[in-house]
This record gives sequence, structure tokens and C-alpha cells, in this order.
Amino acid sequence: MLSRRILLCLLSATLGVAACSSDKSEQFPVKNTPAVSDDGTATLRRGNGAEPESLDPHQARSVPAANVLRDLYSGLVEIAPDGEIVPADAESWEVGEQKLVYTFTLRDNARWSNGEPLTAGDYVYSLRRSVDPVTGSPYAQLHTPIVNANDIIQGDKPPESLGVRALDDKTLEITLKSPTPYFLGTLAHSISYPVYRPAVEAHGAAFPQPGNAVTNGAYKMASWRVNSMIGLERNTEYWDDANTAIDRVEFYPITNGNSALSRYQAGELDWATKVPISQYDAIEKYIPAQLHTQPALGVYYYGLNLRRPPFKDAPELRHALSMAIDRRVIVDKITRGDEIPAYGWIPPVVEGYDGAKFEWTTLSDADRNAKARELYEKAGYSEDKPLEVEIRYNSGEGNKKIASVIASMWRSVLGADVTLRNEEWKVFLDSVRQGATTEAYRLAWIGDYNDPNTFFELMNSKFGLNGTGYASAEYDRLQEKQAHMPDGPERNKVMKQAEATLLADSPVIPIYFYVSKYLIKDYVKGFEGNPLDAYYSKDLSIEP
Repeated sequence: MLSRRILLCLLSATLGVAACSSDKSEQFPVKNTPAVSDDGTATLRRGNGAEPESLDPHQARSVPAANVLRDLYSGLVEIAPDGEIVPADAESWEVGEQKLVYTFTLRDNARWSNGEPLTAGDYVYSLRRSVDPVTGSPYAQLHTPIVNANDIIQGDKPPESLGVRALDDKTLEITLKSPTPYFLGTLAHSISYPVYRPAVEAHGAAFPQPGNAVTNGAYKMASWRVNSMIGLERNTEYWDDANTAIDRVEFYPITNGNSALSRYQAGELDWATKVPISQYDAIEKYIPAQLHTQPALGVYYYGLNLRRPPFKDAPELRHALSMAIDRRVIVDKITRGDEIPAYGWIPPVVEGYDGAKFEWTTLSDADRNAKARELYEKAGYSEDKPLEVEIRYNSGEGNKKIASVIASMWRSVLGADVTLRNEEWKVFLDSVRQGATTEAYRLAWIGDYNDPNTFFELMNSKFGLNGTGYASAEYDRLQEKQAHMPDGPERNKVMKQAEATLLADSPVIPIYFYVSKYLIKDYVKGFEGNPLDAYYSKDLSIEP
């Protein structure tokens, strides 16, 4: 007679379930072979979510682009593995007594990848380019603390009037219009990277392409096959090349978490940034040491397009939709990675700020849903006249599941007629930016520096990435006021007023605050999580 164990194994095999082997490597196989050639050349293979929309540091607007740009370029400062701001191209700096004038001393050995010296004049040119309306940078607003930047962005003054100047080849002076506590953090962002003027002028929009690109970071461009792979090779002219251990980096645009996991298990990736929700339990069980999680400076949210119906001039409807979403169900049943339900706009991991929350946060589920229905009806909708709304999201297992659940909640709680639209990343970003047909859409914001302003600024009516069309004079006033106040109780008070104003207007529906999840092979050394989710391949090594 067959034993019970054998019968169970046969049944499992019939069902396609690997449940009988006691060997973890058989139950959840992962190939752990690094890409190291016979001569010792090491290659780091990184999953990178989507295809970058641009590798022009002043026009990029996504996390996948930022990941590549950190390897290609170096700024005046950079983010250390522990998340602190540390010197990069600038070996030191001084801040004037009034905290308005920053004087940076560049390293003598800072060079471009073609061997040309990197000068303060390169930074002057690049900072002017970043705020020039001709460039059209979506992040130009990050430079508004600098004298005349806002007027330049608006087209009222020439780029040459920006408050930056080269005192000599190795000394850069930046003058602010008022003290800005987070200013140094903005200098680690790609909007602040220098670009090589001769390449920009010779090749125009094609200057980031292989053969044209001249960079100043730890790596330089080797190849770029769209929707396939971006290959970088070590830049031996980089000022800290002696401490760079990895010779080549490959970025693979993989939007599907299951595909990323399959390639990770097959030994084709050393670092996967997409961890499929459906496999999360198995990953925790079989390869827990390769799973890296970190509370992140990010919010997953739904934007509402206020430039057109049904959300234009409809605050009751916007509140009703927000209240009808049970965020706890989403984080407990879908994301399942210790994400925090979002009842405000600013992530709790942000330093030194305890934010505002929706007034209805303390209501029971029943009372919250009842209030949502009341507001829905007040907005003019009913069972006989349901809201017709489309949720737009970019490709990804998690995005699809969350959109489906939110659609179900809007249907069951309010009776809304909800449809879903899935788009590829670049198409999706253009749809949100143009706003012609977009109604509700999924997005996320990962902080550019560890200060609440990186989230507040996104919703300013003048910010290039505010896809909602939200324009509140009161919110803009409060956001701009706190941005130039010293850290402390008074600034916190103004920030809380700004957040309360935003939540009352509800152009966005915060869903949850991020926890980053990565799969990284054991032989990749030096990884240290940080809330900014900002990592440089140069800080890692491969040790077979």
C-alpha cells in the first residue's frame, strides 16, 4: 500500500504543487551564479521596472530613469548608503551667516568621462539649462529657492539671471532668495546634475545616447536597446574610481513582477525591484535573506483630474470616493508588506513632522461608508444616476489588483459605474500629463529629499508634475511659506495647515505609504536600505 506521504506527493505533482521536497532549493530554486568573467570583470544585473522615458538629467521624471542617472552622473553632493547627504563633486562647501550664499569647492580630480576637467562653469551652464523654459524640465520647480529661478521658469527673466556664478574653475557660488532648510538635498537630484555642454550643443535631444553621451559619474553609457537593456561600463575618469568595485551595470526594464522573479530565479538578475505579491509568502519562506524591505519616503495614491468632469468643482464627490476606499484591506490583503494605510499626504518616515489626517479617519467602517454615500448623493449621483468613472493605471500586477479592488469598493459602497484602463508606462505618463481624457489615475511619489516639502511641492499649481490640475492660492501660499522657514514648531504649524488644506480639497487620494521590497542575491555586498530609495551601483560589490 502506498504511504500517505507518497499519495500526497502524487497529488501535489498532479496539481503542479511543489510541496514534497524537504530541500528549499528544490521547492523554490534560485540560481546564485554571479556574472564574473575569467579576468575578474564583474557585472551587476538590475531589474529596473519600466523603460526610462529620458536619460537627460533635466528632463527625466521617473524612478527607473533616476536609477540609471545616479550611476551615469555625479552631483555636487550625493546620498550615502545610510541616506545622509555627503560630498560628491564638491569636496566641501561653506554657508554664509544668513544661510543664503552657498560656496562649493570642486574636487581637483573631478573630470568628464572623456577626460576633460569638470568646472564650476559646467555647473553654471547646467543649472541655467535646468530652469530654462526651453528645456521644459518637469522638476525645474526644485530650483525655485535659487535667486530668480521662479521668474526664469515663468519666462519673465533670462536664464543668465539665475543666482549662480563661477568664482573660478573650481569654485561655485549659489545664492538663495531666502533660507531653505532642505536645499542641499535638492542638489543630489538629477535636476542638479551637470551636463556636458559640447555634447548637448552637438547632438541636441540625442546627447544621452551611446556614442554621444559624456558623463561624470561612476559609469558611462555603453549601450541602450529600448525595452531590452541599458548597459553601463566603468568610467575610469570618475573622481572616486579607485573605490568602484563593479565594472559593468545592466538595467533591464521589467514591469511584471512574476517575470522579474522568474529571471531572478534563473540567474539572469542579481537585483529585482519588482517583487510579485502572489509570491511574497514563498519568498519570505524560502529565501528570506535575499528579501530586503525598508520603510520608504513614498506614497501610493490616486490622482483625480480636476481640469475636467467629473472631478472639476466636485469636492463632495472627491471626498466620497476617498472615504469609500478601505485602505486596511488593500495593505492587509494585497500589498502584504507592512505598508501603512495613508490617511494623510506626508509619509511618517519623513524626519521631524507629525502630519494632518482626514477628519473622518476615526469613523467606524459603517459610519465612514454612510458618510461617503451621503456626499456621493450631495454631489448629484444616485442609484438611478451613477457616477461613470475610469481608473487608469500603468502595467503591473499590484497596480491591477489595487485598481480592481478600489473599483469594487466604489461599486459596492457608492454604486458607481467603474471601468479600468491599463497603459504602458510611457503612454501612461503622457496621458496623465496631458489630462485630456484622464479621470482617476494611479501614481506614486517617492521623495527627492528627506523633508516634507518634497511632497508639498508636488501639489503646487506651478509644479510641472502636478497631474491633477489642482490650483489653490491658499495651498500655494502655505507651501511656499513653509519652504523657506527654519525647521521647528512654527514651520511644522504652517506645514500642517498646508496638509489640512490639501486634504480638505482632496485632489489626490492617498492609499498607502511605501515599504520598498527588493530581491538581492547573497553575493551582492554593500547594500544598505535608506528611506529615499536612492542607491548607487558604485557602492556595491560582487563577491562570489
